[in-house]
Amino acid sequence: MCLGIPGCIVSIDNADDLVATVDVSGVRRQINISCIVDEAHPVESCVGDWVLVHVGFAMSRINAAEAAETLRLLQELGELQAELETMQTLTDAVAAEE
Repeated sequence: MCLGIPGCIVSIDNADDLVATVDVSGVRRQINISCIVDEAHPVESCVGDWVLVHVGFAMSRINAAEAAETLRLLQELGELQAELETMQTLTDAVAAEE
């Protein structure tokens, strides 16, 4: 399963190499934008775009509402994971006492 994380392109770092900086929930990193650039949407027009980032590549453009909903769901999944880990810890502790 591939997981794309929403991020907003904040700058073009190298137009020739199609490298941009994306902000993902306050964390900035460089990514490759070759998958989202074409004649209708050149490099210069990518700043401000919301994109799904996977292994250092912007895989597709998404709108701001899709980005917000995806980030919300990912946060909920993280909270669920924390709950499951807590439950497992408690289960392990009870089993160790038996």
